[in-house]
Amino acid sequence: MVITRSGLVLGATAVTLTTIAVTSLGIHSQGQALFKESPKELVDEVWQIINRQYVDGTFNKVDWQAVRREYLNKSYTNKQEAYKSIREMLKKLDDPYTRFMDPEEFKNMQVDTSGELTGIGIQIGLDEKTKKLTVIAPIEDTPAEKAGVLAKDIITKINGKSTEGMDTNQAVSLIRGEAGTPVNLTVLRNGQEKEFRITRAKIEIHPVEYSQKQTPVGKVGYIRLKQFSAHASKEMQQAIRNLEAKQVDGYVLDLRNNPGGLLFSSIEIARMWMNKGTIVSTKDRFAEVEREIANGRALTTKPLVVLVDKGSASASEILSGALQDNKRAVLIGSQTFGKGLVQSVRPLDDGSGLAVTIAKYYTPNNRDINKHGIDPDVKVDLTDAQRQQLWLKEREKIATLQDPQFAKAVEVLGKEIAQKGNTRAEK
Repeated sequence: MVITRSGLVLGATAVTLTTIAVTSLGIHSQGQALFKESPKELVDEVWQIINRQYVDGTFNKVDWQAVRREYLNKSYTNKQEAYKSIREMLKKLDDPYTRFMDPEEFKNMQVDTSGELTGIGIQIGLDEKTKKLTVIAPIEDTPAEKAGVLAKDIITKINGKSTEGMDTNQAVSLIRGEAGTPVNLTVLRNGQEKEFRITRAKIEIHPVEYSQKQTPVGKVGYIRLKQFSAHASKEMQQAIRNLEAKQVDGYVLDLRNNPGGLLFSSIEIARMWMNKGTIVSTKDRFAEVEREIANGRALTTKPLVVLVDKGSASASEILSGALQDNKRAVLIGSQTFGKGLVQSVRPLDDGSGLAVTIAKYYTPNNRDINKHGIDPDVKVDLTDAQRQQLWLKEREKIATLQDPQFAKAVEVLGKEIAQKGNTRAEK
């Protein structure tokens, strides 16, 4: 079975919606009609897709055959009744990332991840352990970030309405709205509630920014990757080539607050840094589905340090895990988010859609990072107050020696540059 680049998404750590500018889902390009007009056939087709593709062959210890009998014995007079039953059926799997989207919800999800979005600029998901609506990360320079929303904030209310038992689609329907209109979020952070009134806006997202920095250890190429969108690999390639032309001595790749994105984008970018080795493997309920490897076409072999934090999720964890396991880079910062699931998103006949968790991904050393994340080689934790101060109030300090994680990256990179120089001299 071959994984197509267009059909796979990572973890559903974030739902792709115009209303909240989220970018972690890719969508099947096939517009094939999957369902007939009968509401009951719609229910059965969704059941069949889960039966064939779901990552866990025990269906999380649910008698899936009994579920089919239960819901096909019902009578349906319209699609809304079928939609309700489908959601009830999927809820039995206890998997917040396998979900049904009605036509409006599915349309909201179909976003060009490199375009202009309307929203507040957050990535949200349901925490797998607590089932709480959680902020993966705010997108840089958006209303949510400017308001002070942070990764791991638990959204308890939207416009005063409790999010208890609410899925991401329901949350989005409340958060969405016209640019210039406000939305009120209540979040729980370290046991304390905080209120945010955020004005929605149009958001233009460029996934890569880069610069050459003169540091005590030499010329450093700094690249910040904000998300793994459709054009991220193209912008990354341009950044590396331009910095190589400036003859930098080494690189700092900043994946902090990067919520992830397209699976294939992470693989393409890993190949720009690695000449050899495994990048990632994915496994469905039966066995390994595919193993992606480097292709010998790295754009640079210079020393590399990667910055990560708790806002680094899914595709960020694939890239950082590949670079760490292959000893291509030193990871600095704090433990990453911990999302290692892959989904397929299927368009349905009536304009609705179905997201199905079909696989888990593993790092080259066969690490399952789901729910745990990746531990950095050098730990430099920042408190929430420090992170907010740096990323919101003192942005000019990001990627300077006044940024504690970047400062440590420069220190470690200096040692890597010196070591590589000594190795070259010994040859």
